[in-house]
Amino acid sequence: MTSTSTGADVITPDDFRVILDQTRDFVRSVVMKREQRIAEDDRVPAEIVEQAKAMGLFGYAIPQKWGGLGLNLAQDVELAMELGYTTLALRSLFGTNNGIAGQVLVGFGTGEQQATWLERIASGEVVASFALTESGAGSNPASLRTAARRSGEDWIINGEKRFITNAPVANLFVVFARTRPADNAGPGISVFLVPADAPGVQVGPEDRTMGQEGAWTAEVRFSDVRVGPEALVGGREDIGYRAAMTSLARGRVHIAALSVGTAQRALDESVAYAATATQGGTPIGEFQLVQAHLADMQTGVMAGRALVRDAARAWVTGADRRIAPSAAKLYCTEMVGRVADSAVQIHGGTGYMRGVPVERIYRDVRLLRLYEGTSEIQRLIIGARLIGNARTGR
Repeated sequence: MTSTSTGADVITPDDFRVILDQTRDFVRSVVMKREQRIAEDDRVPAEIVEQAKAMGLFGYAIPQKWGGLGLNLAQDVELAMELGYTTLALRSLFGTNNGIAGQVLVGFGTGEQQATWLERIASGEVVASFALTESGAGSNPASLRTAARRSGEDWIINGEKRFITNAPVANLFVVFARTRPADNAGPGISVFLVPADAPGVQVGPEDRTMGQEGAWTAEVRFSDVRVGPEALVGGREDIGYRAAMTSLARGRVHIAALSVGTAQRALDESVAYAATATQGGTPIGEFQLVQAHLADMQTGVMAGRALVRDAARAWVTGADRRIAPSAAKLYCTEMVGRVADSAVQIHGGTGYMRGVPVERIYRDVRLLRLYEGTSEIQRLIIGARLIGNARTGR
């Protein structure tokens, strides 16, 4: 996919419609046919990876001056709802490039760092991985124990990260590390760009997970990893925590949209099943209790879609980059869990069988309530921000 728009990443509605239509066709005519193979092999086929690269999906949210499509968040969520319609392993291929890893460079990198990495990230030549989560420091980056200390002009990094998406195939780790103890000046967290082949970087075996087969995570250990001053994102030590919080907040809107797409798929599978499966010679869709399930599912999907679009618009305009992302992620990830559960219920015993889409969806969506900040963390963010706004008169 290429954009024919002019100006600074202004995608016209017609251009965006082409991108969206091509993505929908790719998802529904190519990827959906391979969902079972992806699950069984725990791997997205190479030909699908290459097609995603050719379509520009590895850089759809990277600005055009670095070779990306330059979609803003309002457009990103429309794309995410299409990507959520199939196995979430597809989106995982390029999710960190466009999201939490790539956006750190877009928003906070120096010109040299952007020039060095972003074109290769946008093309898919480089897979960037967001190395934040640690044992004991998941949704709260302030608890990080990975440390970086100066050695002349260089930095020496030591620590361990876990559940790192795309770690087994990453070329670049965007690593969050503590450079000083937290104090009144801030949390003392910095961000470093660490090539995966740097001496001292060790990636553990692929994690065995409940769902999302084909989306790989692993532990990553940094043992006396030496990087030069050019590796410090933004060229300043105090930029890390803000980079993490901004990238995570943006990513929460994206995950909310992904949840809506997956919920729509679960709903569509359930409607199709209810219209054709029979009990006692009667299609189960004629039973009122089945219709009640479908009605609740439809309502959740519609409410989630509206909330995601509203949150994305608020992000783009700058009207709300605090409460809305957390509210969208909280509602939509909880909603898709309920929808997936109802989908299995409607399918009955069939819905418990491997190879049936709603069974895979049921397992896949459980993770959505955990990463990019758990539902509990989202509630704390929303509540604290509301009280803070009240105290400041906002």
